[in-house]
Amino acid sequence: MVAAPKDVLKNYLQGARDVLIWKLEGLSERDQRLPRTPTGTNLLGLVKHALNTEAIYFGPTFGREWPTPDELVSLGDPDPMAGWYATETETAAGIIDLYRRVQAFADETIDSLPLDAIGRVAHWGGAEVTLHEIMVHMTVDLQRHAGHADILREQVDGSVGLLRRHSNVPDAIDWPTHTQRLTAIADNFHERGRTFPQARV
Repeated sequence: MVAAPKDVLKNYLQGARDVLIWKLEGLSERDQRLPRTPTGTNLLGLVKHALNTEAIYFGPTFGREWPTPDELVSLGDPDPMAGWYATETETAAGIIDLYRRVQAFADETIDSLPLDAIGRVAHWGGAEVTLHEIMVHMTVDLQRHAGHADILREQVDGSVGLLRRHSNVPDAIDWPTHTQRLTAIADNFHERGRTFPQARV
């Protein structure tokens, strides 16, 4: 049986949610929140960003308010990065629990409205959107951050994989040798001074 369009969208949205949480498993509080890029990107911060984003897009956008707003980061917070890291008083378990509650809240919005339901995104200047558009928007956003999480987790302990039950990574690969081979290819281009022609505008 062919799945209904909303069910397809929910499936992909949930998959992105699950990956963000899965990539935290087995790590210490320090490793979950340690910045791993020059701009401070960290695994737990990605989850905190996701929960705040879902609460907005599936809440006020469609006339619903999160019941305990103090749990969320306000769009007007004086720290523009407040939604991207866990504070000293927040725990990983607390953030994950909050995200699961936000997911349930978001799913109530999704389940109660048709895909063509109209909402308004305040920080888009009140632009009208459909539930369909917001579900696609959120899935794209979360999948982008799931990709970030893939790379950050690999930096921590070498763990890789698309899904918990199926890594989608070839077995029995000698990764150091593979990496050395790619480095040699890159170095060969550097040594030859080769450049690619600029694309025509």
